[in-house]
Amino acid sequence: MKNYSKQREAILTVLRETDTHPTANWIYEQVREIIPNISLGTVYRNLSELSRNGDIISLNVGDGFEHFDYDTTPHAHLHCKECGCIHDARLECDPLAELSKKMGFMPDTTIYVAYGICQNCKTTN
Repeated sequence: MKNYSKQREAILTVLRETDTHPTANWIYEQVREIIPNISLGTVYRNLSELSRNGDIISLNVGDGFEHFDYDTTPHAHLHCKECGCIHDARLECDPLAELSKKMGFMPDTTIYVAYGICQNCKTTN
């Protein structure tokens, strides 16, 4: 991670300590407990740079919000259309990255999102 800052480290700490895929506003509220005078703009700028540098993943699941993920290893995301939760699913390999490389394309990242109903919502409906 380049350009270390207290704000960036606090944002990474918040992301590292959650297994959800939070929005910038949620991250901002959590970081404010560490750095009370941080601005929402500072959080957005740092999230953008961290994502651009590949330190975190920016994820859009179609719910109108940008979500963030600390885990940059190849994995899929399972998005529940009922409750909105996003779960990680481990991948044995990254088939899209492998196909891309065979075609001479070097992907920075691949993002997989499966949409459906989670186990919890399925059993309560």
